[in-house]
Amino acid sequence: MDYLWLKALHIVAVVTWIGGMLVVAVTMSAASGRRAQQESATPPAVLEAVRRWDQCVTSPAMILVWILGIALARTGNWFPQGWLLVKLVFVLLLSALHGVLSGRLRRLSRSQQSSPPPSLRYAAAILVAAFVIIILVVTKPI
Repeated sequence: MDYLWLKALHIVAVVTWIGGMLVVAVTMSAASGRRAQQESATPPAVLEAVRRWDQCVTSPAMILVWILGIALARTGNWFPQGWLLVKLVFVLLLSALHGVLSGRLRRLSRSQQSSPPPSLRYAAAILVAAFVIIILVVTKPI
């Protein structure tokens, strides 16, 4: 596959993945705020829709990010470079955070969790990690 196509598809997958993670974090935060105020919780239909989106779109996007990213790194012979290794650590952390968010969303949508944890801190972590990754990829400082 042509390098530019790999790069374009990788960027589309990254935007889809990060956007999906932010939606989950904000949805769970909204559910947490409503329950704390003794109001009605986020409607189960909304939680189920977000869970399905996460399962059918966000998770496959994460898998594509890994596949296309490894293909790009091999094409560019970037594996021994320091910036890529640092980027991979951040992508691995984002992948783990995605797993945590997905699990909590699944439990919340099945009402197995009485009160969701505040998740806006996850949104901040997602954005910071994404910014660090973008800076590493564009500047290649190490």
